[in-house]
Amino acid sequence: MNLQRPLLLASNSPRRKELLSSLGLKYEVLVKEVDEDFPEHLKREEIAEFLASHKADHYISDITNEALITADTIVCLGERVLNKPADYAEAKEMLQALSGTHNEVITGVCILTKERKTVFHDTTKVYFKQLSEAEIDHYITHYKPYDKAGAYGIQEWIGMIGIERIEGSYFNVVGLPVQKLYAKLEELGIVMVD
Repeated sequence: MNLQRPLLLASNSPRRKELLSSLGLKYEVLVKEVDEDFPEHLKREEIAEFLASHKADHYISDITNEALITADTIVCLGERVLNKPADYAEAKEMLQALSGTHNEVITGVCILTKERKTVFHDTTKVYFKQLSEAEIDHYITHYKPYDKAGAYGIQEWIGMIGIERIEGSYFNVVGLPVQKLYAKLEELGIVMVD
């Protein structure tokens, strides 16, 4: 893999780091605290794209020749956006709401260089079986999904026992739509295959 400019990842997510590394890309991590508020009139993919773009804006003064990647993943149940749960009770309520139905995971991504800003998103439908209260309690107690939108990680126990099928990119649900990201990096001339 040949990078035409240095790559920066503005995320502390171990899952995003792992996915980017699995693509064979070398990068540095640059992290700042950025508020994740968004205008109330925004809907679904608009929220994910706004948050990814908003995060990137905080790094404009930090980049010279680099390409910076930011991302934000949200879980939507109809028009309701499920963010990261604040506590056990909220995580349980979210998982009960997701049980026996499907949700959409939308990840917004921004690639920022000094010359341009490219913003896009990917959407994956996730179908849950009917989860028992014991399964929900076990998952929250043992996996503490408080850092995950919608209170679940597809790669964890709940995904293995509870998710019947998905439509779209698995990696998007993990936190980064790597296929679309790679295609954009290639299109922008940032990445080339040796």
